Amino acid sequence: MLPILGATTGANAMSHAPKAIRIGHVHLKVADLNRALAFWRDLIGLEVQQRIGNQAVFLSAGGYHHQIALNTWESAGGSPPGPGTTGLYHVALLYPDRPSLARALKALAEAGWPLEGASDHGVSEALYLRDPDGNGVELYCDRDRAEWPRDAAGNLAMFTKRLDVPALLDEAG
Repeated sequence: MLPILGATTGANAMSHAPKAIRIGHVHLKVADLNRALAFWRDLIGLEVQQRIGNQAVFLSAGGYHHQIALNTWESAGGSPPGPGTTGLYHVALLYPDRPSLARALKALAEAGWPLEGASDHGVSEALYLRDPDGNGVELYCDRDRAEWPRDAAGNLAMFTKRLDVPALLDEAG
């Protein structure tokens, strides 16, 4: 590993990051590309933008070059990391609104895909599951910023409560 020269810590470490920064894409190591595609393309609904044989696939929603990339370069036939190891906790896909999230929930239910959790965080509502390679996946939608919970000083006051899954499912139409 290369040392980071002149690295700072604390509040000054991130003061140079632009406010408009966002996650561009996530690359996931998978054991079987076709099995992963059955989840990310066929169940979640992302579209293939490019495929490199049985080594890699680049997927997105809305025609972006890729938001999720799947590859087997170092992981073909591999196993998910065991409990107590470091790595990706989850990748989160932000849905544009509650009805879109409800339709995703309906598709998961119809496919018999298990949820690991469903939470109301005040700022958002979220579904938690795992892909076929054990990667954590969060599907969520934000509430309007004006509805975000705040404390008396105006600071964000997120929480975790049980999401009313049947009520969300009712919005799927």
